[in-house]
Amino acid sequence: MAVAQQLYEGVALGSAGEVGLITYMRTDSTNIAGSALHELREYIGQKYGAEFVPEKPKIYKRKVKGAQEAHEAIRPTSVQREPQTVQQYLSNDQNRLYSLIWQRAVASQMADARFDVTTIEIEAKPSGDRDSYLLRATNTQLRFAGFRQVYEEARDDGSEEEFGTNPLPTLADNDPLQLRDLFPEQHFTEPPTRYTDATLVKALEEKGIGRPSTYAPTMSTIQDRGYVEKEGRYLKPTDLGLVVNDLLVDHFPTFIDVDFTAEMEDELDDIASGARTWQPVVEEFYKPLEEALTAANEAAPKQIQETDEKCPDCGKPMIIRWGRRGQFLACSGFPECRHTQSLEGDDSEQPEETDEKCDECDAPMLIRTGRYGKFLACSRYPDCKGRKPLAAKTGAKCPTDGGDLVERRSRKGRTFYGCANYPKCDFTSWTRPFSQPCPSCSSLIVAERDGKAKCTSCDWKGEAPATETPTEPAPVS
Repeated sequence: MAVAQQLYEGVALGSAGEVGLITYMRTDSTNIAGSALHELREYIGQKYGAEFVPEKPKIYKRKVKGAQEAHEAIRPTSVQREPQTVQQYLSNDQNRLYSLIWQRAVASQMADARFDVTTIEIEAKPSGDRDSYLLRATNTQLRFAGFRQVYEEARDDGSEEEFGTNPLPTLADNDPLQLRDLFPEQHFTEPPTRYTDATLVKALEEKGIGRPSTYAPTMSTIQDRGYVEKEGRYLKPTDLGLVVNDLLVDHFPTFIDVDFTAEMEDELDDIASGARTWQPVVEEFYKPLEEALTAANEAAPKQIQETDEKCPDCGKPMIIRWGRRGQFLACSGFPECRHTQSLEGDDSEQPEETDEKCDECDAPMLIRTGRYGKFLACSRYPDCKGRKPLAAKTGAKCPTDGGDLVERRSRKGRTFYGCANYPKCDFTSWTRPFSQPCPSCSSLIVAERDGKAKCTSCDWKGEAPATETPTEPAPVS
């Protein structure tokens, strides 16, 4: 939203001065002004050809429940400002967002894409008395690109649609075929895929929850309060989030129902128009809420519980607190004392000895288990509080200094691969590295989509090596 605000307020385009590149962005309207429709259709015809211009302008009906359409749809203020012509004046984020808005606006007024879909059904009759099978193969060929010439919807799994890559043979009805072999597979029902930022916003939009201006704060709030955390691109509920969700479902089913907000807005509209008075509406809402709050307060687990255990650092009582990963023990002297430990205690798992030396006192280090997994801790704890993170080796070597490349996590939970000698070496890769060197220049190769790999130094691309199992954990500086 901050980047969109910058594009809306205006960006300096050289001698042209400050220019607002997009229309107002806090809207969920799909309406486009007549003058803009005319400009878009004229541009599409000149740029891509008359066959890409539909007979009539495309008018999209409102699909979003409770949409506020006081403003136009989000679109470029002029389609003539192509992304590549203004790219030099924009930051990377500004350019990516402007390109998305420009492409969506143009594609929305282009002709439909057309495909040829071929389906072959084969009756397979094994010899003997075995059951016969109906086998089906389908292939899709793109006949006319249409709007896809400009824009294709992204997928959550990062893959791209491919059409016509495996064409079917030419067959006619009743052609005899030879059944070579049969490999029946059993498919089990899988749970729905976890939400990503995009799919969660889409679900909120379809159910009429929130507005474009509230989506970004919503995504930040559920993560900042520890209800969910990022696991790659996906939003995974934390233990705290599951507990809070269960309490809301058990004690506030009426108030968290997706239709509640819409019904409340209708009632408020009636009050504003004078159709009803506000006192009965507030009374009808407040009394059940007060009763639900009382019941939930009695049933909810206490946020802070005292224990008889003493802090090993300062001797003050330890208390049980709630965090992203559930309950844990923390010193009651916080923030002066920041000691924490798992609820089961630090001795629930015996530490493992290592040959690694502590950077602070040169004593041997031990592998211990904490709330965030295993880590290296000084064997002289609590006299020495030296510690290091522990990461899995990939088997690949850093192309900068030859150190081990290890799997790590960013602050947002995204997996990446970095040199174990960080911060002395800051080499990183967002895709998995392989231990096998590049066959062309012997440099590091990393994974790409669809089982491919590429070299980080030269132009080599090819099949990715067989997936390697990470070796033993390695200490990270």
